[in-house]
Amino acid sequence: MKDQIVLVKPETFNNENHWYPKALNATIHPMVNFFLNLDERKIVSRYCHLNPMVDREKLREVLAYKSKYFLWGGADLFNATSEDGNRQMVVIENNSCPSGQKSMPLLDDNKEDGSYRLLIERTFKPFIKPKQGVAKINGKLGVIYDKNHMETSGYAAVIADVFNEDVLLIPYYDSMENETVKFENGILHVLYEGEWIPMRAVFRYVTQKPWNRLPLHCKTKILNPIVACLAGGRNKMVAAKAYDMYNSELREFGLKINMPETIWDISKAEIPLWVQKMGGHAVVKIPYSNAGQGVYTITNEAELQAFMETDINYERYIVQSLIGNYNWSSRSEDGKYYHVGTIPTNNGSTYVADIRMMVSSTEKGIRPLCIYSRRASEPLADHLTEGSNSWSMLGTNLSIKKGENEWGSDTNRLMLMDRRDFNKLGLGLDDLIEGFIQTVLSTIAIDKMCKNLYNSKGKFKQKLFKSLNNDITLLDEIML
Repeated sequence: MKDQIVLVKPETFNNENHWYPKALNATIHPMVNFFLNLDERKIVSRYCHLNPMVDREKLREVLAYKSKYFLWGGADLFNATSEDGNRQMVVIENNSCPSGQKSMPLLDDNKEDGSYRLLIERTFKPFIKPKQGVAKINGKLGVIYDKNHMETSGYAAVIADVFNEDVLLIPYYDSMENETVKFENGILHVLYEGEWIPMRAVFRYVTQKPWNRLPLHCKTKILNPIVACLAGGRNKMVAAKAYDMYNSELREFGLKINMPETIWDISKAEIPLWVQKMGGHAVVKIPYSNAGQGVYTITNEAELQAFMETDINYERYIVQSLIGNYNWSSRSEDGKYYHVGTIPTNNGSTYVADIRMMVSSTEKGIRPLCIYSRRASEPLADHLTEGSNSWSMLGTNLSIKKGENEWGSDTNRLMLMDRRDFNKLGLGLDDLIEGFIQTVLSTIAIDKMCKNLYNSKGKFKQKLFKSLNNDITLLDEIML
């Protein structure tokens, strides 16, 4: 059924189908619950108390920001510290159409559809509300996806409940023949039971090169629109530039997106030089990959050589400073940052863990939805030995690519925001607040980049995008 279009009816949501078994009966940690219910005024007061150089009014403005394009995102954050003890939540990336619902314990046991419903009611419903002067499309609602059936089917069931109508759950994989999806006069149509059905709006979880089969200009409302991916949500190259531009605007207000030192627009031949400049320790990324694919941690000559021998179609890369153990992290312009890691196990092992914080834009500003964490498969070594596999110590993504359009997940490394796992992360309330603000700032940076990529008539600025990301292979993939 996962590869077929399915009609989802109201009152069919069953939480057992939309959460990992590990998360289904987990009890939310009181501190996480407290954070997710914190009033915006308290967040501002607390953050400005601990960071007195931050402009209070600017921070209020930031948290009240209403996105135009990048309405739903999930930042991956590292809890890092410097040799001087300066702890920071560092933004590794912010993902358009992120996963996370199936890993989040319920905040209220009486609301069994959890933050699935929050996202649909607070963000999707206002987004698809008909606007004055715009012709209304008479069509169905749908959820279109290329992975993560557990969550996408959950969204479809909740949309059916919220709007009290049948919803189409539509698989649409990369390199899939257009036999069930087509665009006519800018309207998305789906072939269901022999009939082409127009869609007035779709909730999107198409994450693998979504720009090669969903257009930038579309009358059917798509959340998130494709420009959110190109402007940074699935494009690490443009995201780094968006963060840098927004940081220039934020500097006078004492705010900043914390990110690794990033060198962009690098050809493959240049990569060894930049790795050398960073002391032989760096992270190389294919800017347009996700789900843990296309990220290479380089800590020795063998790992560098293995990357250089990899056959990759794209022409441009980014190189970032590596956050590892203090003894083998990159030294950047801001000094050396290394992982705080988890609380040590009984045998003294510390693991790298990231924090995924999902947020969405609402009528009251950007608000948190859910949080989860993932740890690396191997403990963080104090010193690297010959033949060490740095990815096993630093890679945290749970997705496993089994084949074309087939994914699995290593849930053994999933760490929940429950009473048991959260304590192992060594995080406090102020760390969660810092992570939230970093997530909001990076979300705004990408949304601002989206706005810059359209002219006053709503047309995509192809020349500007090319100047930001001159990769012929990528440009040829984009469906205008």
